[in-house]
Amino acid sequence: MCLQRWTFYNFSVFRSEQVNHSWKRYFLRRCHLEDKMTKGRSGGYTCKSLRGHTGRVVGLVYLQGNADQRPDLWNSSATVCSASADGTVRAWNIQNGDLLWCSPVQSPLTAIITVEQHEAVITADSTGLIKTWQGQTGQEVASFNAGSPHCTLLQYNINNSWFLSVGTSQGSVCTLADTALTIKSRVMVCDTFKVNTLLVSPDKKWITAGTKDNDDLSPKVIYTESVTSPTEDEDPLCQSVPVTGCQAAVFIPTQPARLAIIHHNQRPNNKALTVFDVSIKKTKYKSEIQVQQVESFPLTLNTRSSHFLLEAKDSNCLVLAAGQELMVYSLKGALVASFKDHTRPITSICVDTFRVVTASQDLSLRVLTWRNDRDHCLSLESRYHLLGGSHTMSRGFTHVICDYSSIVASAEGNDGKDVLKVYSFTS
Repeated sequence: MCLQRWTFYNFSVFRSEQVNHSWKRYFLRRCHLEDKMTKGRSGGYTCKSLRGHTGRVVGLVYLQGNADQRPDLWNSSATVCSASADGTVRAWNIQNGDLLWCSPVQSPLTAIITVEQHEAVITADSTGLIKTWQGQTGQEVASFNAGSPHCTLLQYNINNSWFLSVGTSQGSVCTLADTALTIKSRVMVCDTFKVNTLLVSPDKKWITAGTKDNDDLSPKVIYTESVTSPTEDEDPLCQSVPVTGCQAAVFIPTQPARLAIIHHNQRPNNKALTVFDVSIKKTKYKSEIQVQQVESFPLTLNTRSSHFLLEAKDSNCLVLAAGQELMVYSLKGALVASFKDHTRPITSICVDTFRVVTASQDLSLRVLTWRNDRDHCLSLESRYHLLGGSHTMSRGFTHVICDYSSIVASAEGNDGKDVLKVYSFTS
């Protein structure tokens, strides 16, 4: 029963000494938790407000979350780190609302990400100073100055080696190695325009980098081996994607290197979504990047917003937020579903195996759960709102993240002091 409902279920875990629960108990408890998360009724969850930041929150990450595959639903715990323009990183125990640690004040922070398979976070500030922090203690591990007021951060592992790629305001991508932040390479992507699109493919062989600030420039794909293990006599292997005006991009999680991009169409104010497969062709004397178009279709949008949020669920499901609307597309361009649950623009979305959560300037979160349509196409069902309080105190939500049993969002304070809202579901 567990294997039929949750394909990732690992029966051997439940036979270990550390987890003394039968699959039957797990099945009943998880079904009970999912029922609460589906209905969102009063009493099925708790809500906490975490205060302490004196500036705008620029990002949220789970340092330790309750993963889908986590067998121990009996002792769930999660730590969330928040970065702020007040120059601090704060780590919170979201179960009890306690502040675990706070970093020393520095220049306003602009970005935060977690380190894969390590209990650490990485931040960037307005001077381009990048730092890694030990997650349990908040101790600074290493730093590197990228010399850029805007940094886009991307961390990934290749063959147990740790790398960080940084998109800069000058249009370059700088790649650093291991937690000591040792520089490995630098490649120019979009001269004089900031790199604000930076992704790594599921097979870790490709980085996509580009800017959303110039309609005439194309994003590029970079062969990761050429920037993580560069050779002195060769430039990094890089190729432009044959579209211009990238607005959003995502790699399809179930494919090695299938890239979906929202970009400008030939007609003014029109957008299109194009899907590419990225590969490399090696001969005796050279290597060539191949970017082959798989699908392309126009987007019918009821907004003039230039802010697009794009996520992928599986091999044939794309989730797009534009303005107040959330849409589900197939990779062939079929509009599977659309939702207008918000009265103000959507600012952030979170997609996992169970649900999609949208955050909006209307100071609400909307929870939608996955379902299969009659034709076996994956779609969403809109469920309920989670409210963020009063507009006399907050302007709206700016970020949202979720793990299996909790949702955390940042609300922009009218007094300039952002607050974290934590919604915890109990099994």
